[in-house]
Formats: sequence, structure tokens, C-alpha cells
Amino acid sequence: MKTKMPALALLFVLPFVLNAAARVPAGPEEKAAEAARFAKLRERMVEDQIRARGIKDEATLAAMRKIERHKLVPDNYIADAYEDRPLPIGHGQTISQPYIVALMTSLLGLGPGHRVLEVGTGSGYQAAVLAEIVAKVYTIEIYRALHERARDRLTEMGLANVAFRHADGALGWQEEAPFDAIIVTCAASHIPPALLKQLKPGGKMCIPVGPPFGDQRLVLVEKDADGAVTTRTILGVVFVALIKPADAGDQAPAPEEEKKPAEDKKREDR
Repeated sequence: MKTKMPALALLFVLPFVLNAAARVPAGPEEKAAEAARFAKLRERMVEDQIRARGIKDEATLAAMRKIERHKLVPDNYIADAYEDRPLPIGHGQTISQPYIVALMTSLLGLGPGHRVLEVGTGSGYQAAVLAEIVAKVYTIEIYRALHERARDRLTEMGLANVAFRHADGALGWQEEAPFDAIIVTCAASHIPPALLKQLKPGGKMCIPVGPPFGDQRLVLVEKDADGAVTTRTILGVVFVALIKPADAGDQAPAPEEEKKPAEDKKREDR
């Protein structure tokens, strides 16, 4: 016996079907057309959302033009990937607004030989942008599902200079320290001492500081050649919170993962 799908169910399912189709075009011509359409959206994003707001760093602008943001958002948000706003990616986390990604990147004064630590991998978008500019990116994520998804997608995108770790980001990555720059993509109540210690003399850290969804400030931290630290507030922001393993539930890293990041080290060395 044949049955009909209720109209309400069809309306709910159709956007997901269309977005799934958008992620995997049918043939070469469709793929080329889709690539051209997204390239235009990236160009418009860079010019209207980023350059127009005063971001002039050419390395940052070039990276934002190149990285395919739509490949790093959930399927049901592909059509919104280049809009001027953050988007949800699951587990209460977001992919940041393009302008904020560009601003934080440009503030670090990055160059081709730099090694950068990112705290809060999330979708992997910020790490991908960094990877286009610097020699090596070390990125840490506390939610297992986000860590695995970002790792897999950035690997598919051919970004071989990114190392991934499922761990407590507030502790940094001591085995690979010191870093030329550190970027934190979640709001901390204070600047974590471990991150300050792992920042190289002459290095910079960009971090949102403040209570969850409260009065947060984007802070640029600079350590001079003698190790003295200065901070400067850039602007007010709203970020998700930097959380502890106890708050990540079954997504949190196991104690042995914190102590032995061997799997990620092997992947990094390949």
C-alpha cells in the first residue's frame, strides 16, 4: 500500500535534502558552477564584511578568499555560510562571524615561518585560515565530535600543516611550546597562565575575556623580548565559554588522552 508523506514533514525534510545535494554536486559541470558561485560569495564576504571594516592585512584577506567556509558548516547551514554572522555547529558551539575570524587573525601579525596554537578548534575554520598563512597550526578542541569532524574535513581539504588534539585547551600544548602566536576562540574568565607561559617572547595572543555571554572584551596580549606582558582591549565581543572537561560530559577527553596525545602526534608526523 502506498502512503503519502505529510506536507509538514516534507517541508521539514526538503531543506536538508537540498543542502545535502549542494555539498555533493551531480557532475563536473555542476561542481564547476557551484565552485564559481561560492568563490563569488567569498569575494563579496571579503570586500563587504572584512576589507570595508578596515582589515587590510593581505595575507588574512587572501586566506579568507581561499578557504571554503561552506565545507565547514553543518549541511543545513551551507546556504548561510558566507553571511555576516556566526552559525551553530552543535554542542552549543558556533563558527565565528567572518569579520571576527579576520580581525583576530590580522591582530597576530603572522608570517610564513610562524607556529600558532589555537584553543577551540570548533568547525576548523579558524585553523584552516591560519594554515594558509603560517608554517604550522596546533589546534585543541574539548568536544570529541567537533575535534573528529574538524580533523576529518581539514584533512579532506588538503591542509597538512594542522595538528589536532582532543584536550583541555586552557592547558595549552606544552610539548610543542613555545608558540609565536596563540589564538583563543572561546571566552575565558581570565587569561590562562599556561597559555601565557607557552607564548614565545615577542609573541602575541588574541583572546576573548569575560563571563559567558556577559561583558566580554577581545584582548590582545603581547609578550616582549624580556618576557614582560602587556594587554590591550580591542572591542566588545560575545563568544561561547572556554569550558572545563567536567562540563563537556561524554565528549570530554579521557585522562589518558590528556597525558598521551600519541595518535595526534603520529598523524602530525605523516
